[in-house]
Amino acid sequence: MSLAVLDQVAREASGRIVAALAARFRDLDIAEDAFSDACVKALEAWPQHGVPFDPAGWLYRTAERKALDALRRRRTRERLAPDPQPTEATQEDAMLDDARIIPDERLRLIFVCCHPAVSPESRAALTLRLVCGLSVAEIAQAFLVPEPTLAQRLVRAKRKIADAGISFEVPRPEAWHERLEAVLATIEIAYSKSHEDAANAGNHAAYASEVLQLTRTLVEMIPHEPDPLALAALVRYTEARRPARLDPQGCMVPLSQQDPALWSRPLIQQADLYLKRAWTLGAQNPRTLQAAIHGTWCWRKNLSEPAPWPQILALYDALLACRDDVVVRLNRAVALAEVAGFQSAFDELASLPAQDLQNFLPYHALRADLLRQAGRFTEAQAAYDAALALSPALAERRWLENQKRTLPSLSPRSEPQQ
Repeated sequence: MSLAVLDQVAREASGRIVAALAARFRDLDIAEDAFSDACVKALEAWPQHGVPFDPAGWLYRTAERKALDALRRRRTRERLAPDPQPTEATQEDAMLDDARIIPDERLRLIFVCCHPAVSPESRAALTLRLVCGLSVAEIAQAFLVPEPTLAQRLVRAKRKIADAGISFEVPRPEAWHERLEAVLATIEIAYSKSHEDAANAGNHAAYASEVLQLTRTLVEMIPHEPDPLALAALVRYTEARRPARLDPQGCMVPLSQQDPALWSRPLIQQADLYLKRAWTLGAQNPRTLQAAIHGTWCWRKNLSEPAPWPQILALYDALLACRDDVVVRLNRAVALAEVAGFQSAFDELASLPAQDLQNFLPYHALRADLLRQAGRFTEAQAAYDAALALSPALAERRWLENQKRTLPSLSPRSEPQQ
């Protein structure tokens, strides 16, 4: 029982505890190591003495002591020690209150980790690791790079922050713009980890509600930039559809098959307002186009209306003109298959670097679906197996298994030749 509680609390609270420790001790390595040591201590203490009344608070206080011990060993306590404890609640105590402080404090550490002194390819990765608690494997998958490469980037980034003596404060407004892209990319990827799980029951389920708050805060901080507005719109469009993402058996429902009557119209209305403001602030850019794609789906009022595939494809064409990457091309191929047929989508898939997509589940899922449409059922089965081997969330696994189960049982010789 105590192990299950620790696992849940560590997943939900790691980011805010590390943020609080980093803000206090001005050292990312100490913050991360101290939290890990606190979890090890909990593994020893909780089975013997029971789970504490406030597990997150216990982990923070234990990590705080571990951090002080580390500072003593490094003989730097006099230089880095915090001010004497006041009698009233400390900043770190406030950081443990989700309802008030966490979104702002996480945003502060996101801005710190996205400092321009850190290399551009490392800023979002470092923040996802320290603030959001994603594993190295999850971050490497998001960036489509090998794990060792990502791990080296993280080490270099933390060293750079320590060597440069970067302040643990949100920069002045005139410096926000140079960090904004990395901040937005971090929030975007963190949210995508929550969105991957249709049931919203995985390790990163809490990100969905937190990102709603973070994007709202960013828009308030930077009201005249289109990208924060577009991201705020995108998150609300996707969250609005969450009630329709599962069937009664707990199986994922693809977007084109979801019942729009179940979508949250208040969230869609909020998203519409954000997107309208984003469009008025400048020419189309990748984030406004991505939000527009999600918004186009949300125009649909019921399942009797045709899916807006032609409009979706046109928007992906526009997106491809300003952001040509494999993920955009992969998503465009889904719309292309619906508008122009599976062979056109196959041709697009063949142009992608398959070696870079072997650990990317949507690639295998799309390939399996196209192979099914082509009547190449044995190959489709292998593609479904490849997708299932990447450990999808339960709802997605059930959908993939159902798709695989409905394949005709044909031998390779009986399949059409391409």
